[in-house]
Order: sequence, then C-alpha cells, then structure tokens
Amino acid sequence: MAESLFSRKNKKVFKDGLWDNNPITFQILGICSTLAVTTQLKTALVMSASLTFVVAMSNVAISLMRNWIPSKIRIIVQLSVISLLVILADQFLKAYMYDVSKQLSVFVGLIITNCIVMGRAEAYAMANPPWKSFLDGLGNGLGYSGILVIVGTIREILGSGTLLGAPVIPQSFYDAGYINCGVMVIAPGAFFLLGIIIWIQRAISGYAEDS
Repeated sequence: MAESLFSRKNKKVFKDGLWDNNPITFQILGICSTLAVTTQLKTALVMSASLTFVVAMSNVAISLMRNWIPSKIRIIVQLSVISLLVILADQFLKAYMYDVSKQLSVFVGLIITNCIVMGRAEAYAMANPPWKSFLDGLGNGLGYSGILVIVGTIREILGSGTLLGAPVIPQSFYDAGYINCGVMVIAPGAFFLLGIIIWIQRAISGYAEDS
C-alpha cells in the first residue's frame, strides 16, 4: 500500500508542481501575490502556508466529489469549496496571528480567485483520484511557497536590512555608508528577482535547450 501511495508516478505528480512545472516560474501564475506579500519573509511564509493548505485540501475535496458534480455548475462548486477553505484560513490567522493578518490585508481572501488554486481544481482534481490530487495540490503549493520564500528573504534583507524582523546587516556597514536597496521594497524589485529566478530555474532544467 505504501509503495503504491509513493510510487514513481505519484512522486512525479508531486515533483511536477514543485519544480518541473512550477506555478510561478513555469506557468507564470500567482504573480500578483508574489509582488504584494514578499517585502517581508514573515508575510511570505504565512501566505505560502495559507495557499498550500487551500490548494491541497480543495483538490482532495473536489476530487472526492468529481463524479457527482454536474458539468454545468462545476466552477460554482469549486469556488464554494475553495471559499470555505479560504474562510477557515483567514479566520485562523485573525484569531492567532492578527498582526500578520492585517499586513496581508485582502490577499488571503483573494486566494479564492487565485489562478493556481482554480487551475489545479479544474485541470487536475476534476480528473484524478484524491491521493494524486492531494500530491498535485501539495506540490504546486510548495512550489509557489519556495519562490515566495526566496523572494521574501532577499527583498527583506536588501530592502530593510532585517530577516523576520531581526537586524542582519551590521551597524558598522551603515556607519560606513551602506544604504538599504529601496527598489526591493517596491514591485519592480520583486519583478527583477522573479526574472532572475525564472532564468536560473529554466537554465538548470534545460528548458531553453529543449525548446
């Protein structure tokens, strides 16, 4: 049973979203939240966890119901399932991480219309069994998370001189004339980093050579 759950095909399903077909670097999805919530690593981590929870669990729920969902209302059903999970995530953050919830503002709520979540529900969960759908959602969620964490880490260090709110640039650097990189706290800084990450990943994957 364990072997079938973690078979080569199932591992490929997971790896596909994590690396081979990463939703941000290969599908170019979820860019808005990537630009908006990565000025600090803490908000990037919380947003990553929220989206990963929603995409993995919504994939499972929709996969379980797929044979009973009429084709004409499938998008409505998918949105209803996703909305319920987003509300749960949002209420959890408001109850236990209120300050971060305020910083994220509307972006947790906008997971409802996130093209990664809707895309996996429609393209994968509607056609595959629950376990594979879970792996697909988890892989895509973690693939999204990995990019947010990288971008959030670099932007916070270079833009604010901190990491998770703690200073990491020695005061002696500032005394010597070092200045935080202001472009990293605005959207163009995130675009610049994403471009570099996309180039590096595609070069490693041999994407350019294959095409």
